[in-house]
Amino acid sequence: MRIDDNEGEIMSLSKFLDPKNDYAFKRIFGAEKNKDILIPFLNDILGFSGDTEIKEVTFLKPIQDPEIASKKQSIVDVLCKDAQGVQYIIEMQVAKTAGFEKRAQYYAAKAYVNQFNQGDKYKNLKEVIFLAIADFTMFPDKLDYMSKHVILDKCSHEHNLKDFSFTFLELPKFNKGIEELTNIVERWSYFFKHADETSEADLERIIGHNIVLRKAYKELDQFYWTEEELATYEAALKNQRDAIAIIDAAIEEGEARAEVKAKAREAIGEARGKVIGEAIGEVKGIEKVASNLLAQGVDIKTIIAVTGLSVAKIQALKEKELVES
Repeated sequence: MRIDDNEGEIMSLSKFLDPKNDYAFKRIFGAEKNKDILIPFLNDILGFSGDTEIKEVTFLKPIQDPEIASKKQSIVDVLCKDAQGVQYIIEMQVAKTAGFEKRAQYYAAKAYVNQFNQGDKYKNLKEVIFLAIADFTMFPDKLDYMSKHVILDKCSHEHNLKDFSFTFLELPKFNKGIEELTNIVERWSYFFKHADETSEADLERIIGHNIVLRKAYKELDQFYWTEEELATYEAALKNQRDAIAIIDAAIEEGEARAEVKAKAREAIGEARGKVIGEAIGEVKGIEKVASNLLAQGVDIKTIIAVTGLSVAKIQALKEKELVES
């Protein structure tokens, strides 16, 4: 157990660090020495086996956005390709940001386009598979914590356009305890959600005989981290907290603005209703005066001069009086 000297906060409840941390995530899944973790992880989550099983991957230069390329910051966590040239984008997303599903499609499209060089043929473009682990709810209307998205024909549901697919793990929706874990996808989900809370006593029950999960946990064991690596981890944790705080503040500000706008609209509506009501009352009052004058036999010109009503309106009131009488 370690404590942050500046904030006095417990940084870890167990000897294992948090795999959702940006630095920890890339250490586990984006390092050459840990391909034996990454490859089984991809096969497990994507459901690949037999002929579709990934055997080897090559790490590619992370996609960069022009605006941040000068800062040497990539916009995806891990980018790699298998022996067939299929590209995989693996993202750990902690902070809830608007339109993350659109960003996912943008990343996939950018990776797809980046394959194409002058003189290439379109038929040589390879599939792009996007996998995201989200520590927030992306699709509120979906009950399952894992969803897979592909392009289908609306009528026949045939899968003809096969070059893009998206898989999302929504950790807040995953609520199984250790004793309820029945398959490897659930064990990986538990790993992401609860690794930094896992005790040594619970570890064996979580991983069973899975040597890949055991190695993934070992990569999170603080004992094997240098002071420099731990400092980098904590810096990433601080950046993560700052980013979440900024987003939360923006959401709160947006909600406050929405509330003010709603109250303003309500006040305007009430004021408008009052003005309209008074105007209607005033009009009815004038029409009543005109009707009384008509009943007394006053000529139309005089009534116009007194009330300001039009000839047509006075004629209509006169006809109404005749009908009612």
